[in-house]
This record gives sequence, structure tokens and C-alpha cells, in this order.
Amino acid sequence: MNSEDPQNPEQEQDKNQAVKGLYNSQESNLPDQDRATPRDNSQAPDLPPISLTLSDHDKAKATQSSEPLQEDKVSQIKLGQSSDQAKKMASLAQTVAELEQKEQELRQRIATLQNHQQSLASKELETTQAVVERMILEGLTELEQRKQKLQISIEQLERRRERIREEMRTSFAGVSQELAIRVQGFKDYLVGSLQDLAAAAEQLELSQPPTETPRPALEEPPPPPTRGNPQFAEQAFKDEVRQIRQLLDQYRKMPDYYGPPWQLRRTFEPIHAEKVSQWFFSQGGRGALQTMGSRLQNVLIASAVISVLRTLYDNRLRTLVLANTPERLGEWRRGLQDCLGISRSDFGPERGVVLFEEPIALVQKAERLIKRDQLALIIVDETEDKISLSLLQFPLWLAFAPDPRQMYTYDDY
Repeated sequence: MNSEDPQNPEQEQDKNQAVKGLYNSQESNLPDQDRATPRDNSQAPDLPPISLTLSDHDKAKATQSSEPLQEDKVSQIKLGQSSDQAKKMASLAQTVAELEQKEQELRQRIATLQNHQQSLASKELETTQAVVERMILEGLTELEQRKQKLQISIEQLERRRERIREEMRTSFAGVSQELAIRVQGFKDYLVGSLQDLAAAAEQLELSQPPTETPRPALEEPPPPPTRGNPQFAEQAFKDEVRQIRQLLDQYRKMPDYYGPPWQLRRTFEPIHAEKVSQWFFSQGGRGALQTMGSRLQNVLIASAVISVLRTLYDNRLRTLVLANTPERLGEWRRGLQDCLGISRSDFGPERGVVLFEEPIALVQKAERLIKRDQLALIIVDETEDKISLSLLQFPLWLAFAPDPRQMYTYDDY
């Protein structure tokens, strides 16, 4: 290297450090005495001063000698780093291998658990199916047993019904009941016929014998016509008869299911109209009708009668219902509410409908109503075995007679 070339400050600094290192190494090679013992300037001869400045050639040698040392150190550092990296790589590879082994173990455990779970589920399903099948079989067996018992009970009841019917046809009680119904019907027919005959006789114009000397007499004014007790079978009540027939035709042909209270709101069949017409025109509003087979049908006929009389006499009419148990009276109350569109407030001692269990109380109530110039319509349930004779004195009463060919019990209602 030429000494005249300009040098970089960094290169100059490196050279100075190399010189200092060489100097320190030479000083370390000196004996300890030379370094520790100070020299006496008086004993030493005067020597010329030594110049410590290195020439350019020495500086170049020092620089060349320091470069291999630095390369060795760098190579040693690189070797150390490579060995550390190799150790780390080996440890990482070992960790990865351990993790893979653990993963395989976990996969095996998961597969084992899944198989165990499937086996448990299949066992539980089989157990549940077996229990359900056993319960179904037990239920079917129980139902079959109950069915057989019910069939046996039905057969016993049918045989009992046939035996009772046979006894009623052959025994004295059954024959007497049938005869009583026939006699009552014939009696009602005779009463109606006699009433018609009396009305026809009153309308006949009989010729009076001539008198030579007429006697002057004060003519009393005829009493004003008053609507007393209804007698629908007489010919004098043609207007009422026509109005009743119109109402029955209206109920049958044009039923009003949302009409005002006390008007019939149910379907009125021709058989019902025939029964009501028979009671009005053949029996004159006083008589018994054979039951329709159920209490609901009887309530429908009674509701039609009440609706017609309510139209004719308005608030003068009071309906008195006689039945021997509270349950049957409750059925009458619900049936009348449904057929006539009335409410519970219309039932009571001073209301439109009064319910009775004893005929004595009913008779007393009817007598009080007659004294107050009101009409009492008495309705007797078909379960009444005996009818009090005191009920027959009132102008309006309707009794439902049981059918002797059919046996009724309370459960039928």
C-alpha cells in the first residue's frame, strides 16, 4: 500500500488498535522486574530518545497479522451458532415426534370411546324397545280383558232388559200401567168431545114459543168479553186456534235461532208439531202425551207450548215444572234455557218458570197464581209414577207418560 494514498478514518483507527495490541503483547513478554522496578534516571546513562512511531510498512504488517485473527474468531462464532441451531433442531424434532405419538394415542382413545359409546347406545336402544314392546303387550292384554268383561256385561244387561220387558207385558203392573194410559187417553177424548158438543149446542138457534102479551123487562147489558181460562177445543176460540196454527207453522218452516226470549229457537220437526197440535186442539190444553224417548225431546215439545202460550198471554203465564230429583230439574232448566233463549234469572218463585220436587208445593203455588188472575201451566216429568188428583183441577197441564215398551232409568237421561 502506498503511504501517499489518503486513508479512511476507520482504517486509521483499526491500525492504531493493532499497534496498541502489539505493544501490549511485547510489554507482557518483559520480565516482572523490568515492569515492577522503576528505573533510576541517575544511574542510567543518557540515551537518545527512541521514536515509537511506526512506519507505514510496520503498520501494514500489523494490519495483515490482525486480519487472520478476526477471521478465526468469526469462524468460531459461526461454528458455535451452527452447533446451537443443530441442538435446537434436534430438540424440536424430538418434540414433534413426541406430539405425533401423543396424537396417535389420542386418536386411538377417541376411536375406543366412540366404539364404547355406540355399543352403550345400541344396548340402551335394545333395552328400551324391549320395555316398550312389553308395555304394549301388557296394555293390549288388559284392553282385551276389559273388552271381554264389557261384552259380558252388555249381554247380561240385554238379557235383563228382555226379561223385564217380558215381565211388564205379562205382569199385572205392566198391564195396569198400559190400561191406565189408554183410559186416560180415552177420558181426554171424551172430555174434548163433550166440550165440542156443548159449544155446538150453544150456537144452535132454538125457536121460542110465541107469547100473547109480552112482558116489558129491563134488558141487562151483556158483560164485556173477558179472556178467561183457555179452552182451545171450543169453536168460539177460532182466532186463537188460527194464531196457534200459524205459530206452529212458523216454528216448523221458518225457525229463528236468534229470536227474542221466550220464542222457540230450535228445529221443530213435523212429529213435534203433531204432538203440540194434539195437546192444544184434541186435549184442549189438558192431558198427557206419550214421551218422545228422551228428556231433551220432551223439553222441546214443552218449550213450543210455552212459546205459543207466551205469545197469547204474555206475562200472565207462569210455568210450573214438576220432577222428583234436583238433577232432572237441572236438566229441565238447561233445556228450557237452550230452547227458549232465557237466562237463569227467569227461574224463581216470582219469575216465568218455577221448579218443584213435590206436587203439594206446586198446587199451592198454582192456586195463588189463579187468585192473582194469572195462568199456571203445569208440566210433569215422565219419571213421576203417580200424578196427584189436585193437579187435574187447573186449566193448563201437560204430563209426559212413559212408554210401557221401553224401560227407563236415571242413567238414560
